[in-house]
Amino acid sequence: ASVMQAFQMLQKQYSEHWNDIFKTIATDNGSEFANLANLEQVSKTLIYYAHPYTSCDKGTVERHNGLIRRFIPKGDCINNYSLQQIIDIETWCNSLPRKILAYHTPDEIFERELDLIYQAA
Repeated sequence: ASVMQAFQMLQKQYSEHWNDIFKTIATDNGSEFANLANLEQVSKTLIYYAHPYTSCDKGTVERHNGLIRRFIPKGDCINNYSLQQIIDIETWCNSLPRKILAYHTPDEIFERELDLIYQAA
């Protein structure tokens, strides 16, 4: 329910540009993502579920998870961290240049893509 709630907040935030920004979502088969298929019914977003035990299906996501694990070890309850700590971790991860992005940061690439989408509108 909390995952769907987060996506609903994003849908409100990006409203008419949702389908341009979120063309696809790749995820694993965890129960927390069970309702994501509902997004396909209310938008043009396509949901792809990775094959079980095949983390290479979503390598970039797994790399990002590894970065998060530097701060939040596997098995730790996320409730043990304050909202500010989570925001700081998110900011650090999204400000880190990535080889797969030609050494740009995820923030830079996302902002560049948003500029293109909003200029085309």
